[in-house]
Amino acid sequence: MQRAKVGLIGLVAVILLIGIAGAVMRAVNRERPVAAVGASRADVVANMTVANITDSGGEPLADLGVTASAGNAASSPAN
Repeated sequence: MQRAKVGLIGLVAVILLIGIAGAVMRAVNRERPVAAVGASRADVVANMTVANITDSGGEPLADLGVTASAGNAASSPAN
């Protein structure tokens, strides 16, 4: 009988901890983000990233200079 009591107390404690953690997480998610002076705005950065991807021609590694682009490979002279 004592084992059953200990087991139930442990189960109740775990459920209580999960409930408290859920309440804390909900409270954190409800807070408004802080807008610091000079901080980047997420909507502007997202638009810049989309513009960079569409302007790059679909070869981001070639834009960084890591690999040759398909346009450069076709125009290079054969050895």
